[in-house]
Amino acid sequence: MTVAPRTTAPDRALGRERGFGLYLTGEFAGLVGTSVHRVALPVLAVLELRASAGQAALLTSLAYLPTFLLALPAGAVVDRCPKRALLVVTDLAGAAAVAAIPAAAVLDVLTMPLLYAISLLLGAVSVLHQAAAIAILPQLVEPDMLHRANARVGAAFGAADTAGAYLGTAIVALTGAARAFWLDGLSYLVSAWCASRIREPGRPVAHGGRRRRFTAEIGEGLAYTARTPLVRELVVALTLVGLGVGITGALFSYHLLTTLAAGPTGLGIVMGVSGAGAFAGALLAPRLVVRFGPGRTLLAGFVVCPVAGVPLLVARPGVGWLVLIAVAGAVQLAAAGVAGTTQRALRQQICPPRLQSRAQQTSTWLVSGSKPFAALAGGALATAYGVRAALLVGTLLLAVPVAVLWRSPVSRLTALPVAPAPAGDPVLTGGGH
Repeated sequence: MTVAPRTTAPDRALGRERGFGLYLTGEFAGLVGTSVHRVALPVLAVLELRASAGQAALLTSLAYLPTFLLALPAGAVVDRCPKRALLVVTDLAGAAAVAAIPAAAVLDVLTMPLLYAISLLLGAVSVLHQAAAIAILPQLVEPDMLHRANARVGAAFGAADTAGAYLGTAIVALTGAARAFWLDGLSYLVSAWCASRIREPGRPVAHGGRRRRFTAEIGEGLAYTARTPLVRELVVALTLVGLGVGITGALFSYHLLTTLAAGPTGLGIVMGVSGAGAFAGALLAPRLVVRFGPGRTLLAGFVVCPVAGVPLLVARPGVGWLVLIAVAGAVQLAAAGVAGTTQRALRQQICPPRLQSRAQQTSTWLVSGSKPFAALAGGALATAYGVRAALLVGTLLLAVPVAVLWRSPVSRLTALPVAPAPAGDPVLTGGGH
């Protein structure tokens, strides 16, 4: 492996990539709907169906659980199958799933068990969709544009978070939480249409004869992660972040809606401001990496995250506290956006093309797959000791990865690493633009 300075391609080069433009538009539309969902679902569960802290945590846990169960096989599936088709199919399945919520409300059969089932199904759809979405990106842009492309994706996601949160707040206020899911379903359909218009960028990697069993292919992704030092250390740090986020995320909306009496409008505003932070962080990431190097940039991002979580621990009801929580959330997600786009570009850059999806899904399995158990632990802690105590534990866990990265060679990287392609290594074929 070599470490070489990376040049930054101009934004206009990305703009000429039609496949990338369609991809970005579709993913943006899908995340707008997801952000509406993130506002409407806790309002529906906590304020209308009167869910307890434990039930709210279980709802979050079930959304994360498919990641633990399916992330590894999803990597093998995506490396075998056309990624565009997977994006379309998963979007259509997601649209059907979310449409069940307003339909059940109209029929007066909406219950927490039904929300549990839909969250579980959407979680499964999301695992496969995100695996395909992440793996297809290196095929849509040239290697020297990969970090900037990841930054553009992160910025689009941050903008969608903000737009979706405010849109969701308005729709919940005007029509009720259940009807907001019609917009979520529409966003899935827009995303499916955009994905269907992408010209397939390449064929799945040929395996030279009879395909190996899924378990062998999954094992190859696990082995790559375990044996590649930079990837291994990043994944360990991210897994610890996943545990902290799993606890705090499971109780965040519940805490705002109950203890802090924020109401649906306050919740939506806080989420929207936080999304703006993610947008800014993702846009700044390439410039920060050029100026300070990826190591310092990553370390700073990991340091800011737990510090920005402190206001939530001490907040009391009131507009001033909500403003402080919103600003702190924006700072936290800006740091997460900087660190997230940088670490993803780093891992995509050094990973062989034939292992892109399996390596990514190994990371997803460890990082997001830990969240359902962390969410359940957060619910148990909140039930036994109170919501603030559980949030404190989650925030303290967010500080542990800082020590991991501080001792790691990752923090000393001065440029994005580049791994030379081994001779004879199978690569994706086809250009596609």
